[in-house]
Amino acid sequence: MNAENHQDRPIRSTCCPCSCSGQHASNGISRRGFLQGAGGLTLIGTAMTGLSWSAVSAVEQSSDTAPKRRPLVVKPVLAYSIPQRQHQSSWRNWGGIQTDKDVREEIGRIERELNEIRNNADFPVEFQPVARARNAADLPAASDLKKADVFLVYAAGGWMDTFDALSKLGKDMIIFCRHKSGPVYLWYEIISPRYLRQHTDKLAVKGVDDGDVVVDSQDEIMWRLRSLCGLKNTMGTRIIAVGGPGAWAQPKDVVPDLVKDKWQFDIQTLSYDDLGKLIKEARSDQTAVRRARRRAEAYLKGPGTSLETERSFVDNAFLLDDIFRRVMHKADCRALTINGCMGTIMPMAETSACLTLSTLNDANYMAFCESDFVVIPSGVLLVNISGKPMFFNDPTYPHDGVITLAHCTGARRMDGKDLEPVRILTHFESDYGASPKVEMRTGQVVTNIVPDFASKRWVGLLGEIIDAPFMDICRSQIDIRYTCDDRTLAERMPGFHWMTGYGDYMRELGYALKRVGIEWENLTA
Repeated sequence: MNAENHQDRPIRSTCCPCSCSGQHASNGISRRGFLQGAGGLTLIGTAMTGLSWSAVSAVEQSSDTAPKRRPLVVKPVLAYSIPQRQHQSSWRNWGGIQTDKDVREEIGRIERELNEIRNNADFPVEFQPVARARNAADLPAASDLKKADVFLVYAAGGWMDTFDALSKLGKDMIIFCRHKSGPVYLWYEIISPRYLRQHTDKLAVKGVDDGDVVVDSQDEIMWRLRSLCGLKNTMGTRIIAVGGPGAWAQPKDVVPDLVKDKWQFDIQTLSYDDLGKLIKEARSDQTAVRRARRRAEAYLKGPGTSLETERSFVDNAFLLDDIFRRVMHKADCRALTINGCMGTIMPMAETSACLTLSTLNDANYMAFCESDFVVIPSGVLLVNISGKPMFFNDPTYPHDGVITLAHCTGARRMDGKDLEPVRILTHFESDYGASPKVEMRTGQVVTNIVPDFASKRWVGLLGEIIDAPFMDICRSQIDIRYTCDDRTLAERMPGFHWMTGYGDYMRELGYALKRVGIEWENLTA
């Protein structure tokens, strides 16, 4: 698409090479019609109205980064029994926790292990005091049970009523058994036949399964807690949808409703009329304009940064960044997406939104283009699990063990800390504005999430970045190598957009998704 006037052509609110609108696959909406009150569309979600720059700019920002993830609250429970000797009778069960002294020593051991997890965790976690439970009757003495997000049950002994009582509280539960990490536990023997299968041949309890049982390994506890922390911070996410929520090539109402049902997202619509007013007012605020220019100057002077477009586009991108940060703070959220980012926002902001989304993601916000709620929940979950930005991208066709992923925006702090080198170019399709070509590092292992349109099946693919080419496609682009069969990937990948992040979080994603009723198909396993 060239930079000439396309006022009456259908808006391409997606990077796909088709004429479909992000609002509805069969409904072409002109840019003029969109600007005239969204062309009569019904926007899903709560509308943010009446915002003024004076009110938004007055919002206090406590730091240059977004609010942090909420900690996962874990309640450790030691299930045990103290047997009494009986003459000529089997008076004790298996297990090395048999006396009050054993119990005290085991609690000390548990506390030391939990302190180590807390100190090493790359996610926020809080451990409540260890509760003791010989049976269900002991549990009410632990007054903080209902405040926990997850029960970490140390199954040294006791009986099934303790597990049943904890299960009825509706919390997630991880069951830990010792083999060689300390005194052996009774439930190392019987957790499957007695509890999970309830004396049958099949899983017979709800809310807990074999994936929730850990033997000895603190690392196995760690990644499960990381997953649950990510899930906790994803459920009920409030997100601002500039121009309203959409879904790539899908009916405009269906997918956002699925997202609300499965993830309880609170989607707040900011109309383009209101955004246009905010931009106009911010441009009249010389303090805001100078602040944007200073930030742009500092960004461009940073290491590994080259400017290959007009400087004014970068200044305008930082003014838009300032507006979006303050709107998110006003709405008490850290997530935002833009519908109509392929054109609608450009005449208002006098730049593309690409660089703005990049800088927001680098500052720990979650900023998505295209308002594609097919894939946005996967990005929110990946960010909340990993604590790192995601790369929202267009996939290509798999061949020879390689697939290209590209988009005109991308975060630079993909590892959550260090800035990758970047070239600031125009947005490819419009040849306008400021778009980052992030030089993502070769050799980096990446997690790729491929969501389906129906919110029923997500595909996971582990890969390795082997190149960051510069083809005539969206600016940030990577070739990744994978290990599964090409045909298998081509046939099994659903939907369209992917989410990609540095690191291997395949286990965490699968563990979280089983709790929201989405199948996780790991093609790397």
